[in-house]
Amino acid sequence: MSKTSLIITAAITVFITATLTFLSAFGGGFASSAGGDPAGAAARTLTLPIGLHLATAACAALLGPFILLRRKGDAPHKALGRTWAALMLITAISSAFIRAPGAGIAGTGFSFIHIFTVWTLVTLPMGVWAARNGQVRMHRGIMVGLYIGLLIAGGFTFIPGRLLGNLVFGG
Repeated sequence: MSKTSLIITAAITVFITATLTFLSAFGGGFASSAGGDPAGAAARTLTLPIGLHLATAACAALLGPFILLRRKGDAPHKALGRTWAALMLITAISSAFIRAPGAGIAGTGFSFIHIFTVWTLVTLPMGVWAARNGQVRMHRGIMVGLYIGLLIAGGFTFIPGRLLGNLVFGG
């Protein structure tokens, strides 16, 4: 992947992540207490889906640089990549269970940030398919994009009013 393609992928990921997070956090999504959202309390409770989501996302975030910075295509890369993909899959699936009924988009309990659940569940298999079919540039672009999205979305979890933000900064 050329440097230009990588920059474009990163820019698109940053824009989408920031937009969805803004809509979620400030548009009455359950992850915030904006607008007197009754689910604000739910966002401060460590449940099994939140714990699983946090653990797998943190592991994927820590494993990512080892995969991205080391030699590609060998057996360790493939093993680490499979592990990372499994972590991302569990992260995405567990996020579908992090919701607050009656809050979010049209009272569904899902906020705009849940679009990343769908995005990950669609693009992750595409990235694996690309690797298996020799589409190295496509594979790299998808995986780098997912990793950047993971880091950006993870960074936004420290917003005051969200579980990690409250745990780290008090609240």
